[in-house]
Amino acid sequence: MSNLTEIKTLSKNGLWSNNPAIVQLLGLCPLLAVTGTVVNAIGLGLATMLVLLMSNIAVSLIRNYVNDSIRLPAFVMIIASLVTCAELLMQAFTYELYQILGIFIPLIVTNCAILGRADAYASKNNPLFAAVDGFMMGLGFLIVLVLLGAAREVIGQGALFSNMHLIFGDMAHAWEITLVDDYSNFLFAILPPGAFVGMGLIIALKNWIDTEVERRQVSNTEQIKGSKRVRVTGNIS
Repeated sequence: MSNLTEIKTLSKNGLWSNNPAIVQLLGLCPLLAVTGTVVNAIGLGLATMLVLLMSNIAVSLIRNYVNDSIRLPAFVMIIASLVTCAELLMQAFTYELYQILGIFIPLIVTNCAILGRADAYASKNNPLFAAVDGFMMGLGFLIVLVLLGAAREVIGQGALFSNMHLIFGDMAHAWEITLVDDYSNFLFAILPPGAFVGMGLIIALKNWIDTEVERRQVSNTEQIKGSKRVRVTGNIS
């Protein structure tokens, strides 16, 4: 398999076919708990993506030097160190957002998607492919977080992109979009039960799209197999 083909496969797996959030259903606790707004989703998603990318690279680099008896403890130590770095960076540059996300930043250590990719893929492949796998898996997780956060923010608060200054600074104050003036907050969407419903709808939409694509592929294949080549000789009047 060529490098380009492998990268395309990893990209498709991370973003769609094997998305850690809507296919593997990993990391659901922070996903459902903090996605009340887009800014929360971006903060947690970027931190998770950074840890996933760097841990995959680190694990791939040491894969030939660590024996099986200490493999998993070594992976956990790498992940925990990177999560600590991400936590310190958030404290330094986005302290208010760090306070909002709270315990869910250090809990990235326990995200099964990160340890799972380190053990299942990064420990068996070179750093380039491991980096692409980590980035795409993290990006897929981030996209689901943002979609869910946007839906909950719109339905729950009648607004979009509120408090984006917590990440992007004072210039982001103007990014907030108020969809409904004097909106009475829909508490169900803001609380975790609304996250469960929203997540279920996203998974259902993904499954519906997969089913439709498969149905059309089968239909096209049957048409190709059923077509016959007709040879016409002579003149047609």
